[in-house]
Order: sequence, then structure tokens, then C-alpha cells
Amino acid sequence: MPIAKRFALLLVMIVASLILAACGQTPPAAPAAPTTEPAPEPAAELDPVRLQLKWVAQAQFAGYYAALDQGFYTEEGLDVTIRPGGPDIVPEQVVASGQAEFGINWMASLLATREQGVPLVNIAQIYTRAGMRHLAWADSGIASPEDFAGRNIAVWFGGNEYNLLATLSKFNLDPDTDLNLVQQPFDMNLLLNREVDAAAAMTYNELYQVLSAGHTIEELNIIDYNELGTAMPEDGIFVSETWLTADPANKDIAARFVRASIKGWAYCRDNVDSCVDSVLSQDSGGVMTREAQTWQMNEVNKLIWGDPIDPSTTVGFLEPALFDFAAATALEFGVITQPADPAAYTHEIWETASP
Repeated sequence: MPIAKRFALLLVMIVASLILAACGQTPPAAPAAPTTEPAPEPAAELDPVRLQLKWVAQAQFAGYYAALDQGFYTEEGLDVTIRPGGPDIVPEQVVASGQAEFGINWMASLLATREQGVPLVNIAQIYTRAGMRHLAWADSGIASPEDFAGRNIAVWFGGNEYNLLATLSKFNLDPDTDLNLVQQPFDMNLLLNREVDAAAAMTYNELYQVLSAGHTIEELNIIDYNELGTAMPEDGIFVSETWLTADPANKDIAARFVRASIKGWAYCRDNVDSCVDSVLSQDSGGVMTREAQTWQMNEVNKLIWGDPIDPSTTVGFLEPALFDFAAATALEFGVITQPADPAAYTHEIWETASP
């Protein structure tokens, strides 16, 4: 095309655009440049861990179920599976074998297991008071452990017998010759049917079973191991020392687990009904009652937060004096044969978990 014609055509286009503008119209806009939306960040992966309980789901463990249901574990980046216990499950064995990262059990059992060469370590002491008692009928003539001589005394084994064994040793009673120890099932029928002279009971469970069977406190003589000086810490969180030190990340996981768990227990202190709901939701067999679990939740709160409830209680921190007492009691009364290793507990995880 000649230059003149090209110039004329260009002029026509310019004039046309001016006419459109004068009519209030605008030429079509050029296509917008494609925009790149930032890709959504992938959700952070949760660290999967397992908690092995000492017994079946009940309000004894409500704080852990609350931490799960209220999202406290998720907030800490944890995917927690809670494994119920049972009569044939020993939490120390489960944790030592790597089938769970965390376990719940009593200090005496941990010390006895550790003496056998299993490197378990308490990382948080949740219960600040002991709930185990022995119950006898008031008309039985049993008012003190020294009255156990020649009697049938029921107790749970599998790590639950150590308070009793320590007490028998204190009163110079040989469990093999001076009385008859009976394997106690996980109900109170032996005592209720007077098939034994005394039976073990937790304040939050078996004591309620006896009372709900139509009996009163006045009908019972209650032997309290706290008063006898042979009660050792109950329901602490422990891990395998091998797991804890295998990877620096595991200490961080442990701290997050402890932090969320304590938050769960604080929630149960202030929200009894909600925590009972969490426990009842685990009852696939339909054997729990709201009344029993509410009793249990209130009694467990006393063991953690005191009676009356004191929200300022420092939960999770194992007082060195309490450990020393438990270790000395366990040694003196034959639960362990050598002085307890101070490495059986650590404050490092609790301190990391604390605000």
C-alpha cells in the first residue's frame, strides 16, 4: 500500500475514535493481562501420636477427651488417637513396645518397670492427690491395715497393688503368709457380697459403686493411703526415654501434647457437663450413666485441683519433694529394690509447655 493511502487510512481511524469519544462512548478496552492467583497454602500436617490410657474410657481421663473434642490437640498441630485400656493392658508395656507415644499410669508402677530396665520417664504429673482407698465394712473389725492379718484382702494387680504392698510392709505384714491377697475384678461385687473382708476402691469410681448399691459412708471403714503416708502419685503422663531423645522434634511434640492436655483438664474443671458428654460419647456399649460419670468428674477434679477447687493449682509439674517421697516409699516398702533413678522424671517438657 502506498504511503499516502496508509496515512489517509490512519487519519480516518483517528477521526473515527474522536467521534466515538464525543458521543460518550469509549473504544473497546484491550484484554486484561491474565492474573495469577496465589495458590492456597496447604494445610499444615498434623503430627500423629497415640495415648494409651490406664483403663477404659471414663471421666478419669476426661481431660484428654476434652482436649480432643474441643480442638486443643489440633491447635497444637497434633492428631491424637486415644487408646482405651483394660484389665489385660499395661500402659508401660504398650509405650515401651512403641505402640503408643504417651501413656497414663501411677508413679509406683513406672518406678518398678524402670528398675527392670525399661527406660520410661514421667513428663507431667496430672493428679496432685491420690484417689486409691481400701474399703471394709464398719462391722468387720477392720479399721487399720494391721487388721488385714488373717483376712481376705482384694486388690487389682498389674501395677495397681503397690500402695497396698507398701502399706503391708509398713505394718510388718507379709503378703504371702500373713493374709490372703485376692485378685480383684473391676467391680465391687466381692465386697458387696462379703466374699472378701476389704477391697480396693477409687474415690471417683468404686466408692460410688458401693454407695449406689444402697449403702452409706457410715457403713464403711475407709483406709486412706494419703493419711498412712504410703500413697504415691497417680495418673502421670509418661513416655519412653528412647523415643523422647531419638529426635529433637519429639520433645516439641511432647510439650505440645502436655500443653493441650492440661488445657483439656482446665476445661473440665470449669465445664463438668460438657466433659461428661465427651466421655459418654465413647460409651459404645451403653454401660455408662450420666450420674456416675458426673460423680467421677467431680471427684477427679478434686484430685487434680484440690478440695475445694483451686484454679491456681500448678498441674503437670511433679514436685521434686513428691517424687523423692514416692521413691523413698517405694524403696522402703519393697516396691523397688534399688534407689530410684532421678531420671525417672523430667521437668523439661512441662517447662517448654508452660506459657
